[in-house]
Amino acid sequence: MNAARLRTFGLLLLAALLLALPALIRVPYFLQLVILALIWVVVAQGQNLIQGFTGYVSIAQAGFMGIGAYTSTLLSLKAGWPVGLTMLLAPCFTAVLALFVGYPSLRVKGHYFAIVTLAYNMVIFIVLLTWSKLTGGEAGLSNVPRPADVVLGPVTWALSGRAGYYYLVLLAAAGATLFCTLVLRSRVGRVLVALRQNEALVEAVGVAGWRYKLFAFVASASLAGLAGALYAHFIGFLNPDPFGVDHSLNAILAVILGGSGTLSGPVVGAFVVVFLPEYLRVAETYRLVTYGLILVVATIFMPRGLVPLLAQGFKALAVRWRRT
Repeated sequence: MNAARLRTFGLLLLAALLLALPALIRVPYFLQLVILALIWVVVAQGQNLIQGFTGYVSIAQAGFMGIGAYTSTLLSLKAGWPVGLTMLLAPCFTAVLALFVGYPSLRVKGHYFAIVTLAYNMVIFIVLLTWSKLTGGEAGLSNVPRPADVVLGPVTWALSGRAGYYYLVLLAAAGATLFCTLVLRSRVGRVLVALRQNEALVEAVGVAGWRYKLFAFVASASLAGLAGALYAHFIGFLNPDPFGVDHSLNAILAVILGGSGTLSGPVVGAFVVVFLPEYLRVAETYRLVTYGLILVVATIFMPRGLVPLLAQGFKALAVRWRRT
């Protein structure tokens, strides 16, 4: 079996496993963690678009996630719009906001860009926290509705249930990954990678690099907005706490740990960021310290992330197996 057939077989096996996962998981809490991890896959894919492909570190992903969450929640809860429509409008509104703030922000480079986006996240968090008449402030918004069930002939897609919502977020995570794949394999993706390698050279050959950087920033924010809407309608309660700077740092960690600039890296990193703190609850007193040490060690000894390291290991095993 050649490498292409082996890769196709592996993808089909993974797809079958993902489709059957709700039936395989007996504990509802674990299924909830998987759903949250898939939502973070959408966030991490957006972060990878601006960080891994373009080379600009944005610390505003959680803030844009909050914009999408509150947009969809307010439109559905207070305006009475259908949840499916509000979830589609949330990334669009987030993209428009990112377009206005991204244009002046991308005039700065390197650490200055990261500082500017950090300020954006702080401003968004403060607005969500203090504009209590609209957002509910610290008290938050309760009874956030779930999407209505979808009837497909004799089959009903029960989105109000946990298993049905799993397939919705799985579709969103697969769509975000497919979108990033198409971007990377297009001319836009090649320009983004070139900007990461040598921005001055790209501009020297006459390419308007700022347009491509702005596209990456807006697309990254829109994916975060979609993830925020998915999160809000799944949890059922919304307050500003999940949209602080620390969660933006988790998005950066998901990309770094999984493999920056790879398509499967954010998927692996998102599951690590969600599941690792939960498994460390057995050591509740030292949980945060242990989590921090694991992240530091992983960053030092696996600078390229888990996916490139595993890929290198599999290649070495394949070469050794062929020789024998």
